[in-house]
Amino acid sequence: MSNWADLTNGKRIKCLRGSDLTQQGLAEAAGLSLALVQKAEQDRGELSIGSLLKLAHALNTDVSVILGQQAPRRGMAQGDRAALRQLSDAVHGSALGEWDGIDEPSSTDELSEARDRAWDAYWASDTAALSAYASKVLMEGQARYAGSTGAERERLGAVLASTYRVAASCSNGFGRRDLALSALTSAKWLANDVGDPVLTALLESTLSWVHLRGAKLPRAVAVAERAALAIEPSFSSGSRPQLLAYGRLMISAAVAASRREDESAADDYLSQAHAAAARLGRDEKLYGTSFGPTAVKAEAVGIHVALKNYGRALKLAGHPDMKKLPQTMSKVARNRYKLDVALAQCAAGLHDKAADTLIEVGLDAPEWVRHQALPGVIGKRLAKVSTARVRHISELIGVPLIA
Repeated sequence: MSNWADLTNGKRIKCLRGSDLTQQGLAEAAGLSLALVQKAEQDRGELSIGSLLKLAHALNTDVSVILGQQAPRRGMAQGDRAALRQLSDAVHGSALGEWDGIDEPSSTDELSEARDRAWDAYWASDTAALSAYASKVLMEGQARYAGSTGAERERLGAVLASTYRVAASCSNGFGRRDLALSALTSAKWLANDVGDPVLTALLESTLSWVHLRGAKLPRAVAVAERAALAIEPSFSSGSRPQLLAYGRLMISAAVAASRREDESAADDYLSQAHAAAARLGRDEKLYGTSFGPTAVKAEAVGIHVALKNYGRALKLAGHPDMKKLPQTMSKVARNRYKLDVALAQCAAGLHDKAADTLIEVGLDAPEWVRHQALPGVIGKRLAKVSTARVRHISELIGVPLIA
């Protein structure tokens, strides 16, 4: 077979479909029209992010595989494969009670610090460090949790649940949805056991994202909306953790609604998120999750891009608050926002700016970019103006953008 990255998107879809699945069968499995599937395999027209998600789910693969950024069977770097194996062993082993041999687990303070470092590694796209810290917390933490009582048990339960959540987030980012769901199952049991409604709400936000990447868009919206209703705060007297969790859930619902092209619902959810952020007054972080005025503006840009409201997205991106992003904004959040801006720039005919933005992201986070769908979408659109420019960008950032 030719190099996977050298094939067109249409040929990759056809190859993934194989001889056992007809075009009609793929269309039905993805919930798309036969005409759209035929056009996709013939490389006629552009696929929306929503259609790519649905095709990837029906083909039991990830969007990045269709776009040629990864080869089938998770063609990822050896270091990432090793890190995910370690993470998988820890998620399953800790849940099954296989922590024999850990006679002196780390203290609760040490485990809490390791949990924080795992989240820092996640937001820095350092999979190896995330796996090492998370594995330590899950195995040693469960060993200590089994014999703890009272306040220590509650604190340990929250530390463990938050660590299972970062494991789920990492796994989902690599398309390992089964592992993500396993981690969330353990996390939800712990959050319920220690009675932490805010942590439970944030776990539902992650579950909504898992459904989003699995193209289960109605479920993604429903999960986020249900959890938001359960924790909905009074805007006059709600606690800051409640406001943060509620706002993040409203963002999750808005993102999923935008992928369904339901602009009215997305605007309603986004309005609630803006209200919660305004009440907070500043960006804050809790259990590895950031939320506040800047976070909402950045997410709103992506939501309007998904709805093809490119002018509105660029207007938001031009807001003074977004000209210089705060140092507290993580590398992943910052670069995801910039990819949304680049896509809007492409749509507005600002091709040179879009290319510069894409290069900036690729140089800042080359490994993270390999697992994202948008760079390939942006590259394909830029190639309509200059194929040579896109090939140069691909060489510069080390990521194949076009066949």
